[in-house]
Amino acid sequence: MSIVVTGATGNLGRHVVEQLLEKVPADQITAVVRTPEKAADFAAKGVKIAVADYNAPETFDGLLAAGDKVLLVSGNEFDKGRPGQHQVVIDAAKAAGVALLAYTSAPGTLSAALADDHRATEKALLASGLPYALLRNGWYHENYTENLAPVLQYSAVTQAAGAGRVSSASRADYAAAAVAVLTGEGHESKTYELGGDVAWSFAEYAAELSAQTGKEIAYNAVSVEDFTGILAGAGLPAPLASILAGVDASIEKGELVVSSGDLSRLAGRPTTPLAEAITAALKG
Repeated sequence: MSIVVTGATGNLGRHVVEQLLEKVPADQITAVVRTPEKAADFAAKGVKIAVADYNAPETFDGLLAAGDKVLLVSGNEFDKGRPGQHQVVIDAAKAAGVALLAYTSAPGTLSAALADDHRATEKALLASGLPYALLRNGWYHENYTENLAPVLQYSAVTQAAGAGRVSSASRADYAAAAVAVLTGEGHESKTYELGGDVAWSFAEYAAELSAQTGKEIAYNAVSVEDFTGILAGAGLPAPLASILAGVDASIEKGELVVSSGDLSRLAGRPTTPLAEAITAALKG
């Protein structure tokens, strides 16, 4: 039996493997990666490394085994048909007879186009008949705190979310929930709506940035159309800019407020406050 993590050197997957190492022997963990060099630190600790790619189904042949618990971390190649990529892992898991396939999805309330690939993957996973757990991850603090340079340069937080609120949490928080599911029992056929304990608005985010930097940072609320143009002007491909701006429209509708408490319950601790994530990012 092994706990298998796909995308193991990605932003979320790396946190998952690091936290798994605190709970189970390294030789019970398999990190699935595209570039083994990026997993050299895991290999040095005794983690098994498997090289596979969502875009090459044959690379998953024989990779999974009966009894494995698998975390399918959603792909980030928006232009390559993510549901098809995820289907590769679902098919391999079904063929192997894994004990559990957990999938990092999006909040059930999210209507933005970003959620479409996740809903399609959820549908395929349920249709497979596999024992499953849906980890519907809300937004990450790092989506904002890792991109502070333009905010600090222009002394403005620019978004198209109006007065909407976000129940974000750190990647480490979401990883802790995944680890709890992968190492625990009784998570089959469960759907977890995951988000931070405290929802915040962008005006509050700007105020916290102001307090921590000593600079007056304003919240510049713009239209979805204008925000799409700003993102495209910053170099994002037009389809991705549209998707991200669409998330802001959902935020304004309240679709990224998660009040289930599932994340802190699974993690066994309160979620990381946004202010703490800002402090860490500013120390950077």
